[in-house]
Amino acid sequence: MNCFPSATSSIRKEKQSTRLTFFFAGYGLAVWAPLVPYAKERAGLSEGTLGILLLCLGAGSLLAMPIAGAITARKGCRKVIIASTMLVCLSLPLLTVFSSLLPLAITLFCFGAGIGSLDSTVNTQAVIVERNSGKTLMSGFHGLFSLGGIVGAAGTSALLSLSCSPLQTTLIAVAIMLVTLYFAAPNLLQAGAVSTGPLFAVPHGLVVLIGCICFVAFLAEGAMLDWSAVLLIELKGIASQHAGVGYVLFACTMTFGRLTGDRLIRRFRPQQVVLVGGLSSALGFALIMLAPNWELSLFGFALVGIGCANIAPVMFSLIGKQKVMPESLAVPAISTMGYAGILAGPAFIGFIAHATNLQFSFVLVALMLAVAALGARRLFRS
Repeated sequence: MNCFPSATSSIRKEKQSTRLTFFFAGYGLAVWAPLVPYAKERAGLSEGTLGILLLCLGAGSLLAMPIAGAITARKGCRKVIIASTMLVCLSLPLLTVFSSLLPLAITLFCFGAGIGSLDSTVNTQAVIVERNSGKTLMSGFHGLFSLGGIVGAAGTSALLSLSCSPLQTTLIAVAIMLVTLYFAAPNLLQAGAVSTGPLFAVPHGLVVLIGCICFVAFLAEGAMLDWSAVLLIELKGIASQHAGVGYVLFACTMTFGRLTGDRLIRRFRPQQVVLVGGLSSALGFALIMLAPNWELSLFGFALVGIGCANIAPVMFSLIGKQKVMPESLAVPAISTMGYAGILAGPAFIGFIAHATNLQFSFVLVALMLAVAALGARRLFRS
């Protein structure tokens, strides 16, 4: 976006608006998670059918990200963020109303499209705001996305436990998102980055390497999300009602790592943060596998969270510094690759675990993180 405010107050307002959009992007996505069992019961879905239904969310996100990038390049961040938020706010309550498969699938696809467009565009906004400010801000932005996710999931669960209906819960969530958008919208970037040239572009050069590193980091996150509880139950013997503690610890340490990451990156070089983070994450996976009991393996979950925390934010910051592609095209490209990692992570773990065992599949993820951390050095040399 050709928007380079000179006034310090203007930059400060843009930073605050960007923080708000990251928070409600994470919040909006997380509200859906506690509602999944209600949708399953209401529609009478089997586990297999539910799995297919949930793919609609990912499909909508993956298809929407490059389209959102193309529109952002012409129309600016503000219009796309507002439109994406409205799509999320419209589809979220409908997910609690429909009780048959086809309407649920269509609505979940639209919800995913809104989330994907919002995620891609707020990252484009963040890249430009960080570059204009001349400061390291990306980890803090991503930290607020993670914090929004925690607040969204916890708040929705709390409302449901207080006997609010799923529809009432989503209407409260929509109200929170719209109020937050009201305060954020005036200082979102307005101008498009380009008026001519291609709207879509295949990533190339350093952007491909940045995207691959994001893919691995998000793949590890997806593995933690869907397989950590299974691993603790099957390999460490933890009771099923406590099996979620591993992911909770991972999510909390990742959020903490991102909220403090900007200060860490300023003190040390970004390449050191990525290298140490990637190797620490790999070590965390190894500790999860080798720990003799589940209590000790929790340190591994914490290490993976704190290690992975700043890998993706540093990669998004690099998009604002590279000259290979415009950020309006590069950000959706690496966002799509990263989101594909979250979707592919659980399937990758399952496929490898079926062919070998669960331990070996986690070892492969650890090796991928180590290779990504070492490969990141090439980016900084370039």
